Amino acid sequence: MFETIEAAAPDAILGLMEVFRGDANPNKINLTVGVFKDESGLTPVLESVKEAERRLLESETSKSYLPIGGLTDFNRQTQQLYFGADHEAVTSGRAVTVQTPGGTGALRVAADFLKQNLGSGTIWCSTPTWPNHPKVFKAGGIEVKNYPYFNADSHGVDVDAMLEAIRKMPAGNVICLHACCHNPTGADPSVDQWKQIADAVYERGLLPLLDFAYLGFGDGIQQDATALLEFARPDAELLVASSYSKNFGLYSERVGALTVVTSGSDVAKTAESQLKTTIRTNYSNPPQHGAAIVSTILNDADLTAQWDAELAAMRDRINGMRKLFTQKMSERLPDRDFSFIEQQRGMFSYSGLTPEQVDRLREEHSIYIVRDGRINVAGISQGNVDALTSAVATVLAE
Repeated sequence: MFETIEAAAPDAILGLMEVFRGDANPNKINLTVGVFKDESGLTPVLESVKEAERRLLESETSKSYLPIGGLTDFNRQTQQLYFGADHEAVTSGRAVTVQTPGGTGALRVAADFLKQNLGSGTIWCSTPTWPNHPKVFKAGGIEVKNYPYFNADSHGVDVDAMLEAIRKMPAGNVICLHACCHNPTGADPSVDQWKQIADAVYERGLLPLLDFAYLGFGDGIQQDATALLEFARPDAELLVASSYSKNFGLYSERVGALTVVTSGSDVAKTAESQLKTTIRTNYSNPPQHGAAIVSTILNDADLTAQWDAELAAMRDRINGMRKLFTQKMSERLPDRDFSFIEQQRGMFSYSGLTPEQVDRLREEHSIYIVRDGRINVAGISQGNVDALTSAVATVLAE
């Protein structure tokens, strides 16, 4: 029977990793997969994480199953970290959080929950968006449509086009929004623009789903929560998919959460029961270790301060590489404006490179970039920035 199966197309991003590994060039540069890298090109384990693991190793007494909704304290800490401990949605009990296997798991649980309980048949994603967004939502049985988001000329958000599209979406549809550090563009709305977007979404009767994968990677924890807090208005309903892969460096531990904010605490309890049903028929219950790390850190003031400092160091390194790349490119091609690279936020930047230019960088210089021109800025370092900018300048000039 298996002989009838057709080969699936390789993942647009992870497939490039296989090609990169087979490249014999010792000076090859990888700017594809979205993981943080330090100056030496490694993805480090945070010292706060190591200390939390040490404590867990000494105190852990069981490897029994977690509840279906995951580690209770982790879910509580997630609400407090993202919304703030005193936020009305948290204190009123109208928000419910379940632990998931990473942010991707949160999105899939959200898709199943929406389809099974609200009959939500359509979700709107930005153009462009994370390539896995439409795949995850379609796998959950939801139709995916797109709204305009990025202006290639200004290298920023096309808010007017976005608002115009929102005002035409059918009431009851779901809209997926990147809460900060938009992937793949790195372009985020301003504070005022987020207010306009939230006004339009709620006036149209849409249900917002915020994908929040990069808290703390833009300008800081409070600053990066601007969009979430704008949408979390009194009585407003929304969903939030959270990931701890980036801000805690827990990529392989698959730590995430889905928060559903409802109109009241009774509704929240009903929603939680359906979330648990969705989870039970999928992966039954989530893994413990990564969530226990996060919970241990956020329950200890000293560990929280240490983690916050490490998060700031990662953020500062990324923003520093944005500034350095912009400076180097401006020196090589003074007639071109690269300031948008420095202005964008998060791990990624839409470079403006064409697919053909990306191919040349790979074939002629062993520089690996996603074909839509998305660059992982965290892959840039003091050691490779000269070779990188020289190659990019060469390709652009020709």
